[in-house]
Amino acid sequence: MPNRAWTLQHRPEGMPRPSDFALVELPDAPLGEGELRVRNLWLSVDPYMRGRMNDVKSYVPPFQLGKPMDGGAIGEVVESNDPSFQRGERVQSMLGWREEAVGPASAFAKLPDLNVPDRHHLSVLGMPGATAYFGLLDVAEAKQGDTVFVSGAAGAVGSVVCQLAHARGMRVVASAGGPDKCGWLKDVGVDEVIDYKAEPNLVKALARAAPDGIDVYFDNVGGGHLDAALAVAKPFARFAICGMISSYNDGGALSLRFATRIIGARLKIRGFIVSDHYGDFDRFHREMSEMVKVDQLHVRETVLEGFEKTPEAFLGLFTGTNIGKMLVRV
Repeated sequence: MPNRAWTLQHRPEGMPRPSDFALVELPDAPLGEGELRVRNLWLSVDPYMRGRMNDVKSYVPPFQLGKPMDGGAIGEVVESNDPSFQRGERVQSMLGWREEAVGPASAFAKLPDLNVPDRHHLSVLGMPGATAYFGLLDVAEAKQGDTVFVSGAAGAVGSVVCQLAHARGMRVVASAGGPDKCGWLKDVGVDEVIDYKAEPNLVKALARAAPDGIDVYFDNVGGGHLDAALAVAKPFARFAICGMISSYNDGGALSLRFATRIIGARLKIRGFIVSDHYGDFDRFHREMSEMVKVDQLHVRETVLEGFEKTPEAFLGLFTGTNIGKMLVRV
């Protein structure tokens, strides 16, 4: 069976289009010493991948035009030239966007034995869940009694932030787009939900939802959401800047019209990347897997069926088609 991969054919200007991607057949790759052949079962698409489509220096190298793209993947070992991996074992890698991954054993990690569905290692127990966990608890130093505002709250990261904060005794104010997403957030314990698509003034909406102000802002969106958080922040509030998806495609500058409050309110604003915390993943896995097992954390995943749907799944991140983590079942 041929091994296919998605490649980036053109660097997008603005919102990516399906024509920016091409599905190609990869040549047969004989297995070298110490290498594995893995049949990918699940693929992750994530907003940060949009930045990799630009030819700019960043914390992750840009995609190369005409070369197979990569990203998070869960797969099954079908051939091994390394004694530490056996046929049939489930592994995780960054060799996604392809049906079959071939590479050195060091490129793959066995899934931790957490007794959860494999796909959760790409969502709540993978990079999005870890981003939520470390961003809320370590970066923002959120604590019981805090009022936490989360933008992009129905997405892969935001939905976990909301539930973590609720479970630890914080008051949660969330922003999402549309009644379905807002209704689901209420169902999982969010105290106040703002449908930003229905609000003419986000600053006023947040001030109504958090009349005493916010202690923590977890930013997935940037733009007007960041402005509103700056306007409503309490003195000494902490901002964890995870993403700014509102500007990924248009490259627009942030307005920051309330930026002077950073001084007067003595705000702490810190950007972060989940890889900063890789050394502490045992703690993350231990605590989060227990929450999943006792239904304290409700996992929501949007799954598109079929490898051919990978670009569609990625583009859907920017049009709001997903609730929770967007995944592709190969």
